[in-house]
Amino acid sequence: MTGLRERKKRQTRQHISDVATGLFLERGFDAVTVAEVAEAAEVSVNTVYNYFPAKEDLFFDREEEVVDRPSARVRDRAPGQSAAEAILGGMREDIDRRPVNLGMVDGFDRFVAVVTGSHSLLARLMRMQHQTTAQLGRTLARETGREPGDPLPELVAAQLMAVHANLHQTVRRSFRAGRDVEELRADLLRRLDISERLLSAEVRDFARRPLGGREGGDGPDGSRRAEAPGDDACDTCRPAR
Repeated sequence: MTGLRERKKRQTRQHISDVATGLFLERGFDAVTVAEVAEAAEVSVNTVYNYFPAKEDLFFDREEEVVDRPSARVRDRAPGQSAAEAILGGMREDIDRRPVNLGMVDGFDRFVAVVTGSHSLLARLMRMQHQTTAQLGRTLARETGREPGDPLPELVAAQLMAVHANLHQTVRRSFRAGRDVEELRADLLRRLDISERLLSAEVRDFARRPLGGREGGDGPDGSRRAEAPGDDACDTCRPAR
């Protein structure tokens, strides 16, 4: 029963969000009231607010997932892969797959028009970008065991998210200009290659996951290093505890 209730709640939330998005795309964000969303979705206003505490939540209904995506890619990086490689590699996959989150889909120009036509949505978008960078900084600090107050993870996160922001800005500009999707894809990949070259070696190597063995302390580049056999990394060589 708990699973059924949760599934119904997710379905109701998605239904309300879909209805709201349709209204926003048709009339603009500021022109639509929460009461109108509730009426169109055939739920009460209180129900809308139970699922979406703020009107902006109706439009950015996947905010939590979007904010956590770069951090998730770092947490899930493969052995031998650095944080930058995980994030930039994920961006390349996005460009090839053209998912909705990158905006390389038909109708994205309408989405952009709604956002740019509302001061509150632009403010929310800026807040989400700030939260994404801050969360990535915290993730990098945990992954590398940095001391509290160490600015390095925060600064690495800021540089990686600057690349991320430039790609999204390019997508928005391109759709407003009516560019072809294949032309846009080539431009994004070129920008990503240039951006990666411009990053310092320290940023590109930061938080590199060891290929094997235990994770050791921080290396000179700020990454976690794998302990070499001479560091007693071999489990079979350690005395039993």
